[in-house]
Amino acid sequence: MPSRNTTAFFAQAAISFGVAAVAVGIGITYLPVDRWIRGFLALGALFLVSSSFTLAKCVRDHQEQSQAQMLHLLDGGQQRPPA
Repeated sequence: MPSRNTTAFFAQAAISFGVAAVAVGIGITYLPVDRWIRGFLALGALFLVSSSFTLAKCVRDHQEQSQAQMLHLLDGGQQRPPA
């Protein structure tokens, strides 16, 4: 299945993610609070980013599974021999 995203869209998404991550990092670094509070915020931001990637993967996997099931139903639900 061909990708629906253009190279420019992928680049824009990657650049905006990088800019946002750097901005949050700079904001946490220069926040006028104790080091342990900055550390807590940094860990929270890291957890938010990693859980966002996990959620995006789960949504993608669910969408691919739904498409595969739809194609199977459109084929009449017949079993295909293993390749």
